[in-house]
Amino acid sequence: MDVFFFEAFKEEAEALEKVLPPQITAGFTWKTIQEYGDRTIPAALISIRTQSVIPINWASELRGILTRSTGYDHITNYLQNCRRQISCGYFPLYCNRSVAEQAAMMWMSLLRKLSQQIQQFIVFNRDGLAGQECLQKTLLVVGVGNIGYEIVRIGQGLGMDVLGVDIVEKHEKVVYVSIEEGIRRADVIVCSMNLTPQNKAYFTYQLLKKARSGIIFVNIARGELSPSTVLLRLLEEKVMGGVALDVYDHESELAVALRASKSSEHSEVKATLALAGHSNVILTPHNAFNTIEAIERKVNQSIQQISHFLESGRFLWPVPTS
Repeated sequence: MDVFFFEAFKEEAEALEKVLPPQITAGFTWKTIQEYGDRTIPAALISIRTQSVIPINWASELRGILTRSTGYDHITNYLQNCRRQISCGYFPLYCNRSVAEQAAMMWMSLLRKLSQQIQQFIVFNRDGLAGQECLQKTLLVVGVGNIGYEIVRIGQGLGMDVLGVDIVEKHEKVVYVSIEEGIRRADVIVCSMNLTPQNKAYFTYQLLKKARSGIIFVNIARGELSPSTVLLRLLEEKVMGGVALDVYDHESELAVALRASKSSEHSEVKATLALAGHSNVILTPHNAFNTIEAIERKVNQSIQQISHFLESGRFLWPVPTS
């Protein structure tokens, strides 16, 4: 077998099977590696998303790893742990717009109390449903990379006062500020940062405590940047007016536990599940990338990456090494 795809949900697997060249043999499963079972490696080239934990003992047999994601921190962590040089690829530009639109959908849903509106339809009651408009609200985008810049553009199109925080200030149309100034001024915060060893748990209790009362917080990047324990505490203290997450700290454990209907004793998983009980919280299953258009781009880029690797032993878009 040339390549084995883990975490291939139904639409993605069907699309890949339609366009895979006949000379490339492939296997598919919707499961993570840990759910599938790590007894033996199914192919020397494997493709995962972000929830699979690759066994260290596979490293000696792996020739290539393709992560079907924009983030690659899980890949660099694996390479550091296994201490081997393995060719690795990723997709830097396939879901910028889809993820940005998910972020906008989330903050607008929280501003307009959409969950409560849906709940109160059954009694057709409008009490307590007065929401807020985006116009003239301050949007803080923390991490203005490819996805973050799309979020900036959407916010500007909605008439919001958009601020950006990034260590590299590369966009002329972005008003950059320090994180401290941005936190003080923001009505809505969107986290769209890359995860690195240096910024893990970036959104601390002490930092977010400085925000305006009623702040809306959205994370569509990596859950490790905003621990659920911190968000839950601030929500219960009513510092935050709403929380929307598509990514989670200890996401692999959370996802596997939910799919298996099992409990978890991890504090972050328990805090995430506690967040789910609040009406001003939106939690989605790491699905921001998932549009028809993005799937098409991902499938095409998968074929390009795999074909190039099988021919040359290298990926067209290799995971950055620094």
